[in-house]
Amino acid sequence: MQRENITFIVEEAMRLDVFLTSMLAQTRNQIVQLIEQNAIVIDGKPTAKAGLKLKVGQSVAVYFPKMKSTPAHIIDFDVEVLFEDDDMMVINKPSGLTVHPAPSVKEPTLVDWLKTRGIALSTLSGEERHGIVHRLDRGTSGVMVIAKNNDAHEALSLQLQDKTMGRYYLAVITPPLKEEETTIDKPIGRSSQNRLKMGIIESGKNAKTMFRKLLPSNDATCELIVCKLFTGRTHQIRVHLESISRHILGDHLYGTHQKDNKVEHILLHAYMLYLIHPTSGESLSFKAPMDAVMDDYLEKHFEPKELHATFTSIRFEHLFSA
Repeated sequence: MQRENITFIVEEAMRLDVFLTSMLAQTRNQIVQLIEQNAIVIDGKPTAKAGLKLKVGQSVAVYFPKMKSTPAHIIDFDVEVLFEDDDMMVINKPSGLTVHPAPSVKEPTLVDWLKTRGIALSTLSGEERHGIVHRLDRGTSGVMVIAKNNDAHEALSLQLQDKTMGRYYLAVITPPLKEEETTIDKPIGRSSQNRLKMGIIESGKNAKTMFRKLLPSNDATCELIVCKLFTGRTHQIRVHLESISRHILGDHLYGTHQKDNKVEHILLHAYMLYLIHPTSGESLSFKAPMDAVMDDYLEKHFEPKELHATFTSIRFEHLFSA
């Protein structure tokens, strides 16, 4: 269900964005998006000023955006659903699917697919994001959680911030890591040389990733690794690997062009997601099966018995020392 519109009475003078952040338990970015959508009305008048000084006794009405019912594109694909209830949906996003619309995106997106399911989803992040709590790059496959109402969206977003929600990614890289475990803690920002790329930028946002060896390939030229994110910056895994001269196979933006390692798409997969259910409080984890491209590559270039042992015995939450 979509969250009902709500009105508050100001009991203490403060900034509008600060007031709404505390009353709605949302992040400041989400509050700013609501304000920019003219969803906030003060004493009967809409406002677009996040820094507006509120006075005691004023009424602050929040009108949560309504979602459009008609998708922007014809959907000729399906997405695997790993879990679904009244609060959230966990999916296995295929490689090549863009998460949400943008002016440069011409093909159907995950958001378009979600609209076709005929269910109410969160509108906290705006119509174009439609329940998206966190995103994956277009080429990255794997597990994602979608909020089906605004209360669930708030709870899941807070888990991203306080790290009670986390993700483990699998990647095939070349060359192999030097150490069994490698931590990269370097800020990421937009590259000044190539606007399509991100890079290690001193003035960028803090970013931390841990990498751990899983299995070498048969010829030892590449290896399967697991990556744990502590932040969620754009292209974070790829940028941090590039900073130590490692690249994910199939990555044409950050990778190297190797004739022997041509694959259909980047071999980066969000394999496992853990979180706390926003209503029941139950600790849950979900694993997303790899697609045929990544599965086939591993079968051809890695020892099958060792692969099987890795995925049947490994406990990702115990892999990292910190």
